[in-house]
Amino acid sequence: MNGPLTVGERLVSGNLGEDIFAFAAEIYPICRSITGKGVRKTLQAIRSHINLELHEVPTGTEIFDWAVPREWNVREAYIRDQRGRKIVDFATSNLHLMSYSVPVHRWVSLAELKQHVYTLPDQPDLIPYRTSYYAENWAFCMPHRLLESLEDERYEVVIYTEFSDGSLSYGEYLHKGETDDEFLLSAHICHPSLANDNCSGVALLTHLAKRMAGLRTRHSFRFLFAPGTIGAITWLARNEDHVKHIKHGLVVSMVGDGGGPTYKKSRRGDAKIDRVLTHSLRHCGLTPTILEFSPYGYDERQYCSPGFNLPVGLFQRSQFGGVPQYHTSADNLDFIAPDHLAQSYRLIAETIDIVENDMVYRNTNPKCEPQLGRRGLYGAIGGDKDAVAANMAMLWILNLSDGIHSLLDIAERANLPFGLVRKTAQLLHRNGLLTPYGDVDPSKS
Repeated sequence: MNGPLTVGERLVSGNLGEDIFAFAAEIYPICRSITGKGVRKTLQAIRSHINLELHEVPTGTEIFDWAVPREWNVREAYIRDQRGRKIVDFATSNLHLMSYSVPVHRWVSLAELKQHVYTLPDQPDLIPYRTSYYAENWAFCMPHRLLESLEDERYEVVIYTEFSDGSLSYGEYLHKGETDDEFLLSAHICHPSLANDNCSGVALLTHLAKRMAGLRTRHSFRFLFAPGTIGAITWLARNEDHVKHIKHGLVVSMVGDGGGPTYKKSRRGDAKIDRVLTHSLRHCGLTPTILEFSPYGYDERQYCSPGFNLPVGLFQRSQFGGVPQYHTSADNLDFIAPDHLAQSYRLIAETIDIVENDMVYRNTNPKCEPQLGRRGLYGAIGGDKDAVAANMAMLWILNLSDGIHSLLDIAERANLPFGLVRKTAQLLHRNGLLTPYGDVDPSKS
């Protein structure tokens, strides 16, 4: 039953998990926010692997109901007690400083300090991740146990941050296919040292784009690395006339832990990408969760806003907000693993494989079942561990290959993995029992 390797099969060779993990570890220490040097440093790291096109959008640029904010950068930030000891230090963990904190340098009482400190009382040893992008404020984040240990004295608060009329940075890489139909793959790059959310997604998509270079594909694949929310809005505002080419899309985040996998459908609910992911996850051997669309989450809510309504879903392992490590210092490199990253990568590669290889055949011998034994087809798969399933796949394919049903339609109807259906269809084609009838009906995409 073996035929030429498909795009999806070519994507999964080599040390997948180790390579992805290594890049996630490389970018993990960088302090990122929605703008600034950390975002650019991350984009340059991605650019060392792929031919990433960089974009800078000036502060104040109007983007629908929003405007590009002032650029924010950090020089240093710490709290020091009266004996000169640093209680918390941004240099130790960039989670210690609330993102977009305004500059401060003064002495404060413990009571006043507590008004500017975030902790997690239920997780007293962890540092929370907090932001204040669009309201002027300042705050530190620290373990609750540390806050409780502070003596009632005065503390020196130092925050050296700079707001400037700079720009918002994002990068994109286009793998050109045989058609202008695009598959959008998007990852947010605005979080600081959070390994799963979203060093894992950035590293996985970088590795995927690197592997895809040089491969011949039917679809074009656009990889977008942008700050969450404001970055996606900026890209959509600058590409409003182009989005008609996007036929499938995935937002990728939190793909390095061992949970799930989890897929949240597009706003449409029945887009091709929704069918493909639902089908793949039902046959992945794990315990997947399929969620209906909701307007809360990551950048899928921008791509799926009513003015665009793009066929873009969200792929994760554990669901955002659903694990205790979420947005805390426990989301470190110990929380992600090469095996989980490789598994996530393979699931996305399989999704690409289905999108690329779904097609319609027509049975060349449609009047009753053909004599498969005479053609040696049963013998051809007799030793296959999937022989029973392959025999059923033959019957389903021959019955539904009517010039209307695609291979995905057949796989869904037969409750069989798409890969098995595709390989079996190729076998029947080589034996003259099927003929390609054309691409999938665009109305079903």
